[in-house]
Amino acid sequence: MHYNKIDNDRLKEIWNQVELNHERDQKLDLDLNSKVLLIDGLNTFIRCFSANPAINDDGVHVGGLVGFLKSLRYTIARINPTRCIIVFDGKYGSKKRKKIYEHYKQQRSVKKNFNRNVDWAVAPMDEHQSMTIQMGRLIKYLEQLPISIVTVDYAEADDVIAYICKSIFPDRDSTIVSTDQDFLQLVNSNTKVWSPTKKIIYDEKKVVEEFGILASNFILYKVLVGDKSDNVNGVHGVGLKTLIKNIPEIADKEITIPQLFDLIKQTKDKNNFFQKLSSSYSLIKRNYILMQLQKVDISNSLKLKIQNYVNNKIPEFTKYKFNTMFLQDKLWGQIPDINLWIGEFLKLERYRKLYEQ
Repeated sequence: MHYNKIDNDRLKEIWNQVELNHERDQKLDLDLNSKVLLIDGLNTFIRCFSANPAINDDGVHVGGLVGFLKSLRYTIARINPTRCIIVFDGKYGSKKRKKIYEHYKQQRSVKKNFNRNVDWAVAPMDEHQSMTIQMGRLIKYLEQLPISIVTVDYAEADDVIAYICKSIFPDRDSTIVSTDQDFLQLVNSNTKVWSPTKKIIYDEKKVVEEFGILASNFILYKVLVGDKSDNVNGVHGVGLKTLIKNIPEIADKEITIPQLFDLIKQTKDKNNFFQKLSSSYSLIKRNYILMQLQKVDISNSLKLKIQNYVNNKIPEFTKYKFNTMFLQDKLWGQIPDINLWIGEFLKLERYRKLYEQ
């Protein structure tokens, strides 16, 4: 067996180091929400499940489970937050948007050979079963950690994360973790986006540097080009380069959708670009309703539920249960030194305990 058994002395050593690193916090008026990490849960899980071929000693695919935990730990070490909130899509989360556009996220069902690194023909279960089991098990692991889990029925994770950033923590340092570019429209002086695949933090400067437009105009860009991942089509033939060429102001001046429409109407000599836009008013309006996250369309009752989730007491880190599950799932081949590995979660536990004192 490759697994190093739980060593209480080693665990104590790590805990003492965490206490030393955070000793200064005892002298400060600690704000638990001063640096918040917001993770798009399903986005992270699907990415890990599809890319990580890890199996345990029984030959069972655990890529989604262990990949998520590794990604979570790496991100916490990289961002060093005072608090972590993981948001998952709720049941019927896409219902409202599908009423507007029936094909919204239509192609997102799991396809055959989704994880091409695993031979599902000889695996103990098919990928649908594996995804369901790993996701359920992952939630059990997350419940043992000092983090908040938010899932609200009739709301997508995008809307919940946006509401938390814009309305609950508008003046806090927040970092969103997702590969979904829609979140870039939320980037401002307080909100950043961490891309786990590119290993890049998108702040206002980085958005301009990579895309050539203001973060506040990212929604305009997405509305016009569409979003293949959500099965939302854009204006045919319109891309980022064409957009910047024809509306150069997008690089340094915020342009709203009404202002875009005014610009289209005021442009006398319409070239091919403006002709396409002028014949796509309905599509542009539809895409804006589907994609905008500045003012999320969720009820007050759902907003109250989100507030309650966020303001509820953060769970204590139950190391014993976490380690027991780790042994049951035989994950030691993927995480050889569990004591060293959980050090980042002990930091979050330290913040939680200091806040409650």
